[in-house]
Amino acid sequence: MGKRLLDCMASDFRTMGKEELLAAIAGSEGRVLLCETIGAVMPLLGDVTNAELAASMGADFLLLNLFDVQNPVIYGLPKTEPDQLVQEIKRLTGRPVGINLEPAVLNEQNGETPVWALTEGRRATLENGKKACEMGVDMIVLTGNPGVGVENRAIVETLKRYKKELGDRLILAAGKMHASGVLGEGGRNILSKEDIREFVEAGADVILMPAPGSVPGLTMEDVRELVEYAHELGALTITSIGTSQEGADQETIRQMALMCKMTGTDMHHLGDSGYTGIALPENIMAYSIAVRGVRHTYRRMAASVER
Repeated sequence: MGKRLLDCMASDFRTMGKEELLAAIAGSEGRVLLCETIGAVMPLLGDVTNAELAASMGADFLLLNLFDVQNPVIYGLPKTEPDQLVQEIKRLTGRPVGINLEPAVLNEQNGETPVWALTEGRRATLENGKKACEMGVDMIVLTGNPGVGVENRAIVETLKRYKKELGDRLILAAGKMHASGVLGEGGRNILSKEDIREFVEAGADVILMPAPGSVPGLTMEDVRELVEYAHELGALTITSIGTSQEGADQETIRQMALMCKMTGTDMHHLGDSGYTGIALPENIMAYSIAVRGVRHTYRRMAASVER
């Protein structure tokens, strides 16, 4: 058995392939924290990226949202060539990095606010998936931002293409944090067992689903049933707080963290909208402490990227 992700240092992550990374996540028994950040907005700290801030507060895995692979931007980095931005984030943080891609068509009529409006380089085309691979991405998450209109059927079709062309090179995750603007796929209808089965059969290594308490009507028991089903099919899971509650008070964050732990999930996701671009930094640490205590939290925060 290889190292648990909990025990990995930057040098471990640099040499890990897809299967080793998945095994390291599974071996950590529900104590892996995935933090989503946006690089295309001004960082909370100005000249330090939101990704670096999330890593410093205890994130094990970084997920870049609104990352356009055709026109990549991460504010707060030193001068870096566009095709090296992901590698630079990995170098500075010592963490694995994933990105979101969205299986949707460009549609100017969806009514998205400018920050969320879909761009060509964020679409889950095969070309963009290959580009992400070349940039050094460790995981692609097929999901949808608010109002974009990503349907579960589109996720399945994209997974099939990605599995065939990219499945041996990076982790494929799929699911939704909220309805993403699709009428009829809200609340308890966001993700069903049938959706999970189709995602896994199409090639998903990891299933993403809303955290209990993050969308209307979805309880801890509901999510636990979905997690258990995904595990039966051989997939790992991510419970996700993608409804701006990453900006809630710490008591709420701790309560949600423990509910997610009780579902049996493998990874815990905190979204990027405490303020726009990152969860409240104190909530990242509070969530981490709730699911794994101060020893693992402080160790992740303190370990040098030179290790």
